[in-house]
Amino acid sequence: YLQARHGAELVTVVVEKEQVQLLGASVLELLSNVEVETGQGPGEEEMGLEEPVDPRWRAGRLSIGYEEERDQFLLEIEEFQPELEEDDPARLLREEAQIVRLWASREQMLALSRHGATVAERGRPACQFCGNPVDPQGHTCPAMNGHHERA
Repeated sequence: YLQARHGAELVTVVVEKEQVQLLGASVLELLSNVEVETGQGPGEEEMGLEEPVDPRWRAGRLSIGYEEERDQFLLEIEEFQPELEEDDPARLLREEAQIVRLWASREQMLALSRHGATVAERGRPACQFCGNPVDPQGHTCPAMNGHHERA
């Protein structure tokens, strides 16, 4: 999950492990180009999820940028929407994807990057063939034609 608070409003969205890892790497890359020293920011104890963990939706595209004039990062999280065929009638009923925009300091984003790396390390390992998560019991691997791959 990725969670942010602004005053009384708490926003939670579901993010995948790979999204967390890419976000963390992108933050570090952007910070390496900023010519101002970045402090440590919030500690690990402040980075846990707040209750209630009630996600609005699953994240699709994540975009991140740094606005030098404001000395702030902008993280845009777009709602995931599955691809539909051109002739699928559901395309006509589909609503626009929701977007959450979060402004954060360099220190907050550095802390998010560190925390994301810690959380991703604790997650399930990825299958070497298909990249899907492997449970302790193994998983049915589409790349191996449905055969079980043990962890």
